[in-house]
Amino acid sequence: MSYYQALDLSKEPFSTSPDPDFFYHSREHTTALKRLEIAVRLRRGLSIVLGDVGAGKTTLSRALLQSFNGEEDHYIFHMILDPDFKSEYQFLAHLTKMFGVSPFLRSSMDHRETIERYLFQKGVDEGKTIVLLIDEAQKLSMPFIEILRTLLNYETNEYKLLQLIILGQMELLPRIKKVKNFMDRVALKYIINPLDENETAEMIRFRLGRAGANGKKEIFTFEAIRKIYEVTQGYPRKVTLLCHNALERVVMDGRETVTAELVHALVEEEKRWRT
Repeated sequence: MSYYQALDLSKEPFSTSPDPDFFYHSREHTTALKRLEIAVRLRRGLSIVLGDVGAGKTTLSRALLQSFNGEEDHYIFHMILDPDFKSEYQFLAHLTKMFGVSPFLRSSMDHRETIERYLFQKGVDEGKTIVLLIDEAQKLSMPFIEILRTLLNYETNEYKLLQLIILGQMELLPRIKKVKNFMDRVALKYIINPLDENETAEMIRFRLGRAGANGKKEIFTFEAIRKIYEVTQGYPRKVTLLCHNALERVVMDGRETVTAELVHALVEEEKRWRT
């Protein structure tokens, strides 16, 4: 019997990949998503979303992209998943290549001018909205943050030509505060907090439902969900990983449900790996 058959599911419910179809719309994430969409549609410029590791920022970004499905004629999204560049020139060269305007340019100034022409052509001449989304933004060094500040200078009388969305861990905040006039340009500031206990339970049930569970039987007991929340403190990535490990153990041991005792045993095993 396969993994899915044993659980009466059709998909993996607790993959850690940022699949927007499994994006649980908690109060925090729904607010962040709606505000980001408004900021992009109004072409407000700079949006910053911060949160601790595993808070759901990457999945949020995929959900944002999904909300613009079918509007490719008006919106052009570009993503940088790992902004760990070695030099200012490399960063700018990556941007021009990503924008599809990458001739052989010798200097950072040439790249800046090329990016400016691209933004005016797409944003003014063609009437498109250009969105640059940077994930793991805590890896941005000060010179790169300064480059982004400069790109935000490109605007018309009505709107910013580049919609910049920065997603990063909390450690980014004191760094961007040091960049002169950067925080003044932020149209949207949002910090994602973890789920509460009820939302943790709802997220687990939501993902099981997305994976094909019919709801006729509880795969996780009430006590198991409470234990999962106690251990993970509502961080979606931790919840997802622990739930996957629990289901894997259920299948391997021929059990029917995830109990609090099973969750406790998994947590103790993990502790042994960390000590």
